[in-house]
Amino acid sequence: MRTAVVVMSLALAAIVIAGCSTLNTFGSMLSSQVTFTQPQLQRSLDRNFPREFDKLAGLATLRLEKPGLSIPYDSNRLRLSLNASAVTGARAEPRQLGRILITSGLRFDPQTLGLHLQDPVIETIDSAGGSLNDASRELINGWLAAFAIEEPIYRLDHELVQRLVARRIGAARIDNGVVVLDVSQ
Repeated sequence: MRTAVVVMSLALAAIVIAGCSTLNTFGSMLSSQVTFTQPQLQRSLDRNFPREFDKLAGLATLRLEKPGLSIPYDSNRLRLSLNASAVTGARAEPRQLGRILITSGLRFDPQTLGLHLQDPVIETIDSAGGSLNDASRELINGWLAAFAIEEPIYRLDHELVQRLVARRIGAARIDNGVVVLDVSQ
């Protein structure tokens, strides 16, 4: 009998540990919020980068890679860093622009079913070659504006969307180191 209790306890613990991320989402579905953690968002970014974006009517291509995301506990904005390089018609080899650090809020877009950057700001660009010229800075700012509108940093998975189908998805916000998506009946 005692062995059966121990085996059942171990089996239950294994199930809880294995389903930890879905348990968090499922538990939050019982309330009026769904939460997303930094590792969930980071995995999504890792799957979607590196990326290339044609800019300036095809005269330049911006390549972004190695995303790093953090969600400070005491802030309502996340931090996203990316390595940036540019390829132009005048130069076959990519020109390293540096590491970009962006801070941003988040918004939910019902069209993409994703979390998008909201009011992103380039905080720093650490460039190995010194400061960026105006054309490089314009290239990065143009990408950031378009990316925030068109591309989610995280897309809700099909299973979660199915659970939310009868609910209204509201605002996304960053609170205490996690992303919170408000939902209502």
